[in-house]
Parts: sequence; C-alpha cells; structure tokens
Amino acid sequence: MRRKRNGSSTSAISVPQQIKYRAIDSILPNPRNARTHSTQQIQQIARSIERFGFNNPVLIDQNNRVIAGHGRVAAAKSLGHGVVPTLRIEHLSDEEKRAYIIADNKLAEVSAEQSMFA
Repeated sequence: MRRKRNGSSTSAISVPQQIKYRAIDSILPNPRNARTHSTQQIQQIARSIERFGFNNPVLIDQNNRVIAGHGRVAAAKSLGHGVVPTLRIEHLSDEEKRAYIIADNKLAEVSAEQSMFA
C-alpha cells in the first residue's frame, strides 16, 4: 500500500510479522552501526532484561543483520542467553534501512537527553 504525503510517496506496508527466537550466534552485527554502547549501558540493559524480561525484540533484516538492537544482543550475551527474540524487517530497501537506523538512534539520543533534564 502506498500513501501520498505532501506530494511524495511513502511506504505504508502492513505486513503480519511474528517474533521469532533466534540463536544469538546466527545474528550478525551491522558493520555500519554508528552507535556504540559503553560497558555501563550494556549492564543497564542486562539488568532491565533480568528485571522485566526481553520485551523489545531485535530488529533484523533478511540476512539476519541487526537493524536495531545491538545493545540488547550484547546484554543478552553477557547474561548467557543463547537466543533472543527477533523481528525480521524485509520490506525496507537498503536506503530505507539506513534512514531508519539513523532515525532510531537519534530518537534514543533525544530520549536520553530529555530524561537527564526532566
């Protein structure tokens, strides 16, 4: 399905998606991942997973490459988990994936900044 917004077309695909648990070793990091996580951040994510569960799946592409969730994968590894929940995102082009990754990282940065000053 396509929608027009301000004269430009955008994808608005409604695809049934299922969360699937995959072996951590089968998930590939994105070599172009611009965001890095400190040891402290990985520990915080790990504590959150221990306390609340793994409630936010790792987004992967059709090649099992991480789109979003590098920190969650690292935290799961640190906890000794062999599998993580994943959601496969296949409807994005390479350009759209890059744009999504940038937007997702920027939103996380803005959220962190706002919570520090709240």
